[in-house]
Amino acid sequence: MSDLQSLVLDVSREAAPATSASLTLGHLLASMGADHVGPIQVKDVLVIRHAFKPGDPVHLHGPEALTRGAVVEYTRVQWPGQFAKKPPRYWVILVADGGRRSRLFGVLENYGEVQRTDAEIHFDLRPSNFLSPLVGRLVVEWGVNTQAWYWYGETAAKLPVLEIADREKVPFPGFDNVLLTYHELCEMVGDSRYADWQVALSEVQGIYLITDSTNGKQYVGKADGAERILGRWRAYARDGHGGNVALRQLAYDTAVGEATRTKKDYARHFVFSLLRVFGPSTPSSEVDLAESHYKDALMTRKFGLNRN
Repeated sequence: MSDLQSLVLDVSREAAPATSASLTLGHLLASMGADHVGPIQVKDVLVIRHAFKPGDPVHLHGPEALTRGAVVEYTRVQWPGQFAKKPPRYWVILVADGGRRSRLFGVLENYGEVQRTDAEIHFDLRPSNFLSPLVGRLVVEWGVNTQAWYWYGETAAKLPVLEIADREKVPFPGFDNVLLTYHELCEMVGDSRYADWQVALSEVQGIYLITDSTNGKQYVGKADGAERILGRWRAYARDGHGGNVALRQLAYDTAVGEATRTKKDYARHFVFSLLRVFGPSTPSSEVDLAESHYKDALMTRKFGLNRN
């Protein structure tokens, strides 16, 4: 490991900011590239900045779209003539983080074109471990021209590093104040920043509410037995519907039978909250009664998303 890489990793462990005068993206690319198995030079890098465009089905519409699969699929399709020259081997992916701030999402390795038409070029992009210690932690300043969405390594090397730090821990607000968008829920169930949330929600059974923010329709659900709230919400994070009939219908279009279903990213409209929590020893029968009460009180069978 080089002296510069050691310094960078020490700084990142301490979650201390790096000043633009002392560190640039070029320093990191050169140092960590030299230590990579199969050395990577700055000229081998393309740096891409993705920004969100809500309401545009072609582009990443928001933070909830930042899954590895979605970003790879979005990045791999390019238009002929977009790049000034042949794209290099390693594509460093940044995501807009407010203003000129751009946070490292990851690195994709380019194995070349797999399909070309007059309208599109499809690249074979695969996740790389290059810069992996800095994923989610490295923030650079993109520069004055925020309209430019990519730079070749030699130009991107000049970008100043703003910080190398873990994001701040998110304190648990109490059961009565839980309110999460679907994107936040996906982060909560797996991100160490939400450790306090995970502990609290893994200890209780309860009744939860899902609201469709596009029309106000609601779904009342329960988590009982050994599953607890955290376990139930992890199911929603995996597929967006948790197996619920009405939510599953929203998540899929059925044209002609099951074989032609087309998945939609509809879950991004959902907001999650808690209506009531129970201790781990509460009988399931008591949780069932509470669930039925809230379905009646909120009329979610008649006007909402409950089907039973």
